[in-house]
Amino acid sequence: MASRTLEKLSNRFQFHGTHILILLAVFVGLATGFGAMGFTWLIQYFNKLAFGLTDQILTEAVGSGGYKWWLPLIPMVGGLIVGPIVYKFSSEAKGHGVPEVMNAVARLGGIIRARVAVAKTIASAICIGSGGSAGREGPIVQIGSAIGSSIGQVFRMSGDRVKVLVGCGAAAGISAVFNAPIAGVIFSLEIILGDFTIKTFSPVIISSVVASVVTRSFMGDHPAFEVPSYSLVSAWEIPLYTLMGITLGGAGVLFTRTLGWFEDMFERLKIAGWTKPAVGGLLLGGIAIFYPQVLADGYETIGLTLHGDLGVSLLLILIFLKLLATSLTLGSGNSGGIFAPSLFMGAVAGGAFGFGVNHIFPNVTASPGAYALVGMAGMVAAATHAPMTALLIIFEMTSDYRIILPLMVTVVFSALVAGKLFEHSVYTVKLARRGIDIRGGKDINVLRSHRVSEVMDHEFETLRAATPLHTIFRNIQQSNESYFIVTDHDGRLRGVLSFQDIRSVMSERSLDFLVIAQDLVRPGTTVLFADDNLEEAYRLFGLRDLQLIPVVEHSDEKKVIGVLRREDMINYYNKQLIDTLRR
Repeated sequence: MASRTLEKLSNRFQFHGTHILILLAVFVGLATGFGAMGFTWLIQYFNKLAFGLTDQILTEAVGSGGYKWWLPLIPMVGGLIVGPIVYKFSSEAKGHGVPEVMNAVARLGGIIRARVAVAKTIASAICIGSGGSAGREGPIVQIGSAIGSSIGQVFRMSGDRVKVLVGCGAAAGISAVFNAPIAGVIFSLEIILGDFTIKTFSPVIISSVVASVVTRSFMGDHPAFEVPSYSLVSAWEIPLYTLMGITLGGAGVLFTRTLGWFEDMFERLKIAGWTKPAVGGLLLGGIAIFYPQVLADGYETIGLTLHGDLGVSLLLILIFLKLLATSLTLGSGNSGGIFAPSLFMGAVAGGAFGFGVNHIFPNVTASPGAYALVGMAGMVAAATHAPMTALLIIFEMTSDYRIILPLMVTVVFSALVAGKLFEHSVYTVKLARRGIDIRGGKDINVLRSHRVSEVMDHEFETLRAATPLHTIFRNIQQSNESYFIVTDHDGRLRGVLSFQDIRSVMSERSLDFLVIAQDLVRPGTTVLFADDNLEEAYRLFGLRDLQLIPVVEHSDEKKVIGVLRREDMINYYNKQLIDTLRR
């Protein structure tokens, strides 16, 4: 019914595919914006229920002094409620959610079950509301992505368009929850879709903007954190921020690997799956008896750190306790995101680093709060391997441009160091343990297991290097091809010529007999061998933005034996992916 209605509207108002996608992106932004507000309200409701009402009852029963010893029961009860939801109703709601969205985009054609949005909303709200050490980003990304996928399925969009709508939902979720529309777009393109083309960029931007307008209209336009005025005090601070970025790169890898270890440990634990979140909650509560700052998203503690109101010894302790608390919460199968914990750990680590450098170099360094602010971005970049997202989200969450130079330096070095120390991010490590290696929105393992020889075309059109321009025009007009292999008189490769290469001289008719094919060929032709795997081909297509690559002999790299077209490789990948999922 919905798809037929859309078709009638399209015929009546002469919509084409792009218009329809933009229209659906608006719907996704609206739905996700209102969904984000409902999700935020649910967290507040469960938090009040878990701590406000419980605090009152237990204080009356055991007195204020004995209340804190009952604290572990609150996240434990939250885990007991969440467990059946994620283990019985929707397994995709377990953990931080973003890996499941990435998997859906790369391997499932963007298909996400509608029930995931409902399950994730309730489970994450209960988890965070009852003190679980997790954030809102993962849940709202999964919720928004499920909304986008459901809308795409209802209107019977193609697989590529459903993926774009999933990306729209992810961007809208980040935009709505963090009041960060630009960061939402970059997060979706950098992490979820791995695609920065204009056909993807436009609807994702629209969806992000619409979601931000919705939440700003109802909840106001204000930054997530109110921070003092910080700026670069001296050029000598740049090496210090670089050092902090390197340190945070290692901390990000520690977080990623620790979370993965706890996930494996709880997976091996010989108890009923639905009870595991309760075990994690109980252990978390034990930590919270002495350090309640580790509960929930920790935004209050982040605010205190940004203002320099916490001592250095407490900051150092909280780095490791928050890491442990988050690993217990999400590793046990509870539901929530890793973004807020990353911000927390980055803030306290940066604050501690700031205390140190401010003590050693008091005249050339900013206050510890400035380092805490930059540390938030550094930790996010290290954990997610997404420096652009980290940079922009801190900038938008604080609305402070003056600290942008230290932010840029720190996120670059933290992401570089983290990538060198460990190839997987906190999002991809979970998939990697299941044998899924996703990069740029594709399952690399599928590409890696197939060869260029399986896809390449042995038939291709050639042009001699000495062919004059007017003959090239005639050949293009008579051919269905857009790319031609240019060879010399012995048939040896000289390069590749495309329609784009000759556009600059099309209007110069005086050059018809002066310019030849060899003059138009770009230097440094990229080639492949028949036994190269498709992962290498995919890398080269993306690196050089190519549509066709010649396939040559190993013994003679000037002898062309076929061509590999990007479109053919993607179609082959999709077919092989379907076969893999059916096994």
